[in-house]
Amino acid sequence: MLHVQHGIMLVGEPMSCKTKLIEVLSDTLTHLSEQKDSKMMENRTIYKIINPKSITMTQLYGIFDPYTHEWSDGVLGSTFRDMATSTTDERKWIVFDGPVDSEWIENLNTVLDDSKKLCLMNGEIIHLSHWMNLIFETGDLGW
Repeated sequence: MLHVQHGIMLVGEPMSCKTKLIEVLSDTLTHLSEQKDSKMMENRTIYKIINPKSITMTQLYGIFDPYTHEWSDGVLGSTFRDMATSTTDERKWIVFDGPVDSEWIENLNTVLDDSKKLCLMNGEIIHLSHWMNLIFETGDLGW
């Protein structure tokens, strides 16, 4: 699925090993990348876990101050930019751990559709790189 989709949902009850599944898959892909005699051509995997419900929208995406005209990056904006502009061939995953909420997920529409770009309020557009995936780790889909 990681080769086909750039946004993936992992759905399951709390304590059902969703986080452990991500860790094992990441470690396995990284291990395969280190095997010189392996026929599977894989890349090392890195990931960052964000719980979007634990922070405000401005902390997640960033905020533009109308008085000073300064932009302050949010957690997602800076993480997304760092991963998208990286020149390494590592797989890069942004894991959203927690309930999916229509308030913050709506801003990811352009990332999850075919345009694959994050549009920030400061006018910056960050394109999802070939090796990036968004993984949503949630208990249910009842938003």
